[in-house]
Amino acid sequence: MMPARAWPMLMLIALARRAETGPEAEGCLAAGLCCSGRESSCLSRGWRTDRTHGECYCDQACRALRDCCYDYDQACPAVPCVVSEWSVWSGCSEPCKATVRVRQRRVLREPQNGGEPCPPLQQTAGCAEYHDQHGHCLQSLVPALITTGGYGNARKKREVSDKNDVIGYCVEFELTSLTSACQHNIGPHTQWMQYLREGHQVCVECQPPALAAGQKHCSGDGEDIEQDRRVSLQWQAVGNPRCRGVWRRVRRRDSCSCPTVHSFLFI
Repeated sequence: MMPARAWPMLMLIALARRAETGPEAEGCLAAGLCCSGRESSCLSRGWRTDRTHGECYCDQACRALRDCCYDYDQACPAVPCVVSEWSVWSGCSEPCKATVRVRQRRVLREPQNGGEPCPPLQQTAGCAEYHDQHGHCLQSLVPALITTGGYGNARKKREVSDKNDVIGYCVEFELTSLTSACQHNIGPHTQWMQYLREGHQVCVECQPPALAAGQKHCSGDGEDIEQDRRVSLQWQAVGNPRCRGVWRRVRRRDSCSCPTVHSFLFI
């Protein structure tokens, strides 16, 4: 039988253990804690996810800091973002121009507790409408076909007779968009496409036979748009139909002066 004077000591030990393993030592669930962001007061005691015992946290930052209480995932389950279905595509922003169309979606539920963030809520895509209120659009909406400027001399010698006195010209464009396929070479004849970059200014020469006798301009160069010579136009690379984009006409010159890698030809 235990001596009576031993009871006070046992009571003190029990009280001490109770203080260490009370509600504050039972993790996030028992403490009713689940905090967003980083909150130093969102604190409990107990086993941590790193298998140590002591102070542990129930805030969102504990995942990165690796000091979460063992039951953090149960107390604060990650809730991913939920979005609606895409809307229908809008019409082209302007007729008779290479522009964009838009579709959107909205957030139905914001992410919580480190859940997967929301994806983009808007998408754009190339768009072209070939009719407006006045009827069929001008031919310049048709994509201009281009190739490397290095092809020019050989083409002149092979296809143009000496008696052809058609004088060519140069058009400068600013590249405003292009597809990623321009960077994926499919052969030696397409390596020139890797120099196409958004924001770069390029020179495109209009010369025979693309400029045939009796013609005033090359197809797709924007020369026939009188109201706005800086209109956006479509282009497509010869040899890789997936390499295409939109450029803005800057000016017409008698001859091209761009670097070789930024010099091209109408086909």
